[in-house]
Amino acid sequence: MSEHHFTLFETAIGPCGIAWGPRGVTGVQLPGSSAETTRMRLLRRCPGAEEAAAPPEIQQVIGRITALLRGEPIDLTAVPLDLDRVSPFERQVYEIAREIQPGSTMTYGEIARRLGDPLLARDVGQAMGHNPFPIIVPCHRVLAAGGKPGGFSAPGGVDTKLRMLQIEGAAPGGQPSLF
Repeated sequence: MSEHHFTLFETAIGPCGIAWGPRGVTGVQLPGSSAETTRMRLLRRCPGAEEAAAPPEIQQVIGRITALLRGEPIDLTAVPLDLDRVSPFERQVYEIAREIQPGSTMTYGEIARRLGDPLLARDVGQAMGHNPFPIIVPCHRVLAAGGKPGGFSAPGGVDTKLRMLQIEGAAPGGQPSLF
């Protein structure tokens, strides 16, 4: 029996998934084209996890993610993450990204400057692309230079990123959304 589990849950943007273990959340999966696609992608990210009913602490996280994706300004910084499979550099990047509140954005370059080296912007982008905790580590709030959306490796690509920013009332460039 595995000590790592996962479950799928419905959100305003489609079926998402969350995986957890004894030290916290081990992965989050943004929706694919179907629940089965989401399940397969989550299992690639968290091999060996077994599907199970979420315990109360994970149900609470699911409720908070679902509320955020409905447009409520929910703060997810207290959600415990199992960071065993991320590098020390990625941990630093994710820590800074977790400070970005709903409705706000930051650029890869701004995160690089906060790390002490503006030349690390590309490395910050790569760390965001490897983010195993999207939404909890809000990589969708991190933009390219000039406030352009940049890339987004989640299913749906940049369209998903822009939709999530719109739900939160943010727009590329840090300008409030008109919607």
